[in-house]
Amino acid sequence: MQKTDVVVIGAGAVGCAIARELTKYQVQVLVVDKKEDVGGDASKSNSAIIHTGYDAKPGTLESELVVAANPMYDKLAKDLDVPFSRIGAILPAITEEQFEQLPALKEKAFRNRVYDVEYLTGEELLGMEPNLNPEVKAGLYIPRESIIDPFLLTIAYAENAQQNGASFLLGAEVTGMTCEEGKVTVVKTTAGDIACKWVVNAAGLHCDEIAAMVGKADYTVNPRKGQFYILDKNTSCKVQHIVLPIPTKQTKGKLMCPTIHGNMLVGPTAEDLTDKEEKSTTAEGLASVAADVKRLVPNVNLRDSITQYCGLRANRNPEGLHVDTYDDLKNYVNLSGVRSTGLTASASLGKYVAQTLLSIGMPCAFNPHFNPIRKGIVRFHELTRAQQDELIAQNPLYGRVICRCETITEGEIVDAIHRPIPARSVDAIKRRLRAGMGRCQGGFCGPKVLEILARELGVPTETINKNEPGSYMIAGKVR
Repeated sequence: MQKTDVVVIGAGAVGCAIARELTKYQVQVLVVDKKEDVGGDASKSNSAIIHTGYDAKPGTLESELVVAANPMYDKLAKDLDVPFSRIGAILPAITEEQFEQLPALKEKAFRNRVYDVEYLTGEELLGMEPNLNPEVKAGLYIPRESIIDPFLLTIAYAENAQQNGASFLLGAEVTGMTCEEGKVTVVKTTAGDIACKWVVNAAGLHCDEIAAMVGKADYTVNPRKGQFYILDKNTSCKVQHIVLPIPTKQTKGKLMCPTIHGNMLVGPTAEDLTDKEEKSTTAEGLASVAADVKRLVPNVNLRDSITQYCGLRANRNPEGLHVDTYDDLKNYVNLSGVRSTGLTASASLGKYVAQTLLSIGMPCAFNPHFNPIRKGIVRFHELTRAQQDELIAQNPLYGRVICRCETITEGEIVDAIHRPIPARSVDAIKRRLRAGMGRCQGGFCGPKVLEILARELGVPTETINKNEPGSYMIAGKVR
């Protein structure tokens, strides 16, 4: 039986951020997740936006956490070597009805302590974004809305946590927990039992199932599906800011914005489901994305789509972001209702949950050796020609371009495979490096990535998975 001080269930952005924060203290931390890689569900299929919290429900924990988290990202992204940009967002009012909502939206932002939201005229908005609907009447400008690489943020949290002493048990589904004298003493998984002193449930979509194991499921999680388009970097119609619709009670709406790597992101839908594994894109859903976004940006060219994807938000019923502790289960912290702002709130949730654990008795001696700096994989295409030549001279593998669309080299792929949190599948390589995310979607580099993975891991090519175990990409050799 493994032993640890704290078990964090869930290796999404929130779980990994909590693990990193806990390594600032002298406690052993073990992160458990049923997936083959860190990244969870929602953390690898979202809008990649770091929100300000301007439109959160005032006075809620979600508002508190998101508003607090946003200013943290300048230093956090620098420390963790994660691409991040404060491009700002605009909220255009196209109809008279939307125009009339602007004062209330600005007041709501102020109630959330987001004071840098500004009112702009339609002329000013068109000056910022010429591709906006020319009928725009006015709008709001939210300068600190930002974009990030959500894959690398989660991976960076995990790698820095591991660097500071945390352990990760991936591919291990939690099947139950043993409680004795008002405490969780054992977390049971498909990879064996874990004796522990503290447990944090950060399982996102499946947090209600984990909570039920200890009798604390006084809520349900119903997935809310969001479908997106990714447009080619050379698409004919682009925007420079995050272009947001007027939000509704159900959804922030369908937006258009740049990604941190230069593509255009369009979506998402907001479809309430019951199946937590239903991640298909549909003609109807994508058509609704097209119709709604064209009202904001009429010339958006969805024929330039290079892929579509779907994400599931962990919609809580009753709603609301919760971090709960219990008098009759003294060493257990339960997170629920972490939805579309979860990526943003991960930075502050890590601190909030760590402080919550301290308040219920976790030892609080600081780790004097904590190092907040994580150096990521070298991004070859961002180097100068002289730097590239120097790197190739040190390691010729950097002279072999494997992914032509994104200019990803064999040296980068090998590095990803041997990182502290190793990439062991094709999708794990894609999330770390973008190999296969370009215009050809892996048509050229896919077979080469398979070969490199097999060689570096010392296994037959046909055993390499696309993502989860059993998702083999080839059946065997033909000659």
